[in-house]
Amino acid sequence: MKKNILAIHAHPDDIEILAAGTLVQLAAAGHKITIVTMSPGDCGSDIHSREEIARIRRGEGARSAARIGAGYRCAEFSDMNIFSDDASRRRVVEILRQVAAELVITASPVDYLCDHEATSQLVRDACFAAMIPNYATGARDAAPPLRAIPHLYFMDPIGGVDREGRPVLPEFFVNVAAQMETKTAMLAEHASQREWLLRHHGIDDYLETMKAWTRENGRRAGVEYAEGFRRYKGHPYPESPLLQELLSSTVVRP
Repeated sequence: MKKNILAIHAHPDDIEILAAGTLVQLAAAGHKITIVTMSPGDCGSDIHSREEIARIRRGEGARSAARIGAGYRCAEFSDMNIFSDDASRRRVVEILRQVAAELVITASPVDYLCDHEATSQLVRDACFAAMIPNYATGARDAAPPLRAIPHLYFMDPIGGVDREGRPVLPEFFVNVAAQMETKTAMLAEHASQREWLLRHHGIDDYLETMKAWTRENGRRAGVEYAEGFRRYKGHPYPESPLLQELLSSTVVRP
């Protein structure tokens, strides 16, 4: 049975770096993919205004998603202004309900950036709340509650480490060697970030940096390229390993 799959992270390009190869596989298998960024990346430039770079990056996100036939939308938070509070949770709940999410892939609970960590917590709690009828979002034409809590998975943190450089080990890997060309093309759509990342993060070529991270995961998994994931196992979230079952032959366990 085909599933409604939601991949949601903080900024345009986070998902491409960490999970695009896996999404390519899921899209090719006929599942409905929606890619959501919490913000439009409105602080990701020292050349453009916030409004200009947000418009540019929304377009980049949409073009990236379109490469695999996925939908794209922005939750319209702002960079460095994503917090786990009630109003924010209701906004994320409405997104989950609108896409009728059955499987959600989101940011790691520990990462180098507050936006990433807040996104993880918001999405985790929104998955729980999305099936509660009395948890109203206040949205115009609000979508109905989900029938069940979605299966929830965390991507790796950027670089596979926490804020102090300690490894955050995935529960399993997905072999994405066959999807690297498309994964790279999806990330290349985010061209506005190349000069910004060089000046602000000291990353000279974001495409090669992504490939190096994905190659390192591949080395750990015993394949050429891999992406890492962990299933959220808290009560009462689903216990079955749905993502592993959907991917089947490309799943590698450490």
